[in-house]
Amino acid sequence: MTYTTQMDAAKKGIITPEMEIVSAKEDIDVELLRERIARGTVVIPANKMHTALSPEGIGEGLKTKINVNLGISKDCTDYSLEMAKVDMAVKMNAEAIMDLSCYGKTHDFRQQLINTCPAMIGTVPMYDAVGYLDKELADITAEEFLSVIEAHAREGVDFMTIHAGINRRTAEIFKAAKKDGGRITNIVSRGGSLIFAWMEMTGNENPWYEFYDEVLDILAKYDVTISLGDACRPGSTHDSTDAAQITELVELGLLTKRAWEKNVQVMIEGPGHMAIDEIAANMKLEKRLCHNAPFYVLGPLVTDIAPGYDHITSAIGGAVAAANGADFLCYVTPAEHLRLPNADDVKEGIVAAKIAAHAGDIAKGIPGARDIDNKMSDARRRVCWEEMFQYAIEPEKPQRYYNELPPEEKHTCSMCGKMCAARTMNKILSGEKVDVQ
Repeated sequence: MTYTTQMDAAKKGIITPEMEIVSAKEDIDVELLRERIARGTVVIPANKMHTALSPEGIGEGLKTKINVNLGISKDCTDYSLEMAKVDMAVKMNAEAIMDLSCYGKTHDFRQQLINTCPAMIGTVPMYDAVGYLDKELADITAEEFLSVIEAHAREGVDFMTIHAGINRRTAEIFKAAKKDGGRITNIVSRGGSLIFAWMEMTGNENPWYEFYDEVLDILAKYDVTISLGDACRPGSTHDSTDAAQITELVELGLLTKRAWEKNVQVMIEGPGHMAIDEIAANMKLEKRLCHNAPFYVLGPLVTDIAPGYDHITSAIGGAVAAANGADFLCYVTPAEHLRLPNADDVKEGIVAAKIAAHAGDIAKGIPGARDIDNKMSDARRRVCWEEMFQYAIEPEKPQRYYNELPPEEKHTCSMCGKMCAARTMNKILSGEKVDVQ
């Protein structure tokens, strides 16, 4: 029996090689995994053309995954610098990389990325349209927008952010709220702002929405997962959970059902900036309105006043989001809101996102999530440094700190010295005398 997409196979009762791989990685029954893919609560973004891919599952009952953003821009056209970030992301076991290239002819970089990278690859075709087509925004036709999706799919992109929910109805809600003094930060989604501007300049409906069936046909052909973009996500805690955000979310729920009818896998993108006490409700609202499709969130950033530290504000929100049902976290680096991240910023962002994802998995009760924490705790009890480094999310920094200790102090950390509680208990319980001088 043949199939077109992972969802098509799942609905037909077929276990694909990708399902087998994800089942083994997640230690989940493959038949249960297939059922969740058929229902749309789990996705395996796996373009047929991405032969270097190591498949990952995103969604119900699976470990929370993280995404790394990078790409060529007008201020950074050096492929080697971006590939160094790719290498860092792969080394740090990030499950996905989004190529947000938006300047010039981006094909070469994207093709190199797809040909060599085992992580899932995502793109935002709207970013690439101006450079790819070499046209002013207002001069691009709906058919040309679709051609960019076709090009990305043919190259092997596993998932694409498509801002189809900001149709003319959503746009009118946004404008009405803005007129009433509602939003502070307007539309902060780059792709969302571009499609909104195109609609305003041309007077036409959003082409991703007007020609949504044609978009789905392209994605189904290559088995590209659609990541329904949140053009109206809040760009400040003041703007969260407003009428524009929720109106778009309702539209995304309707678009989800239409995609599933064509066997296209779906993820929903979400906020954004959001006060910490709103996060849990927003996770539940998305799951309800979007039929339990996997939820992909940026942050959320829980405060607006931490430039240079937004990987921390994001990790706080990401942990709360993951604990309450978010399935996929987009990392945020310390350079967010300031400049393009370098390789060190990428590493810091990945570590923060992985901490948030793992904390969420513990809270969600993902099977086996606590195992490595228990191993770390046991190694700490035994004061076994090499094992502690082995279990660390990022081992290089703790090992560097440890190596800065004088040799005579390496039996414990330098904060407690010989008064270390672990050392004291190990000695007294084994019958030894406790010396603290």
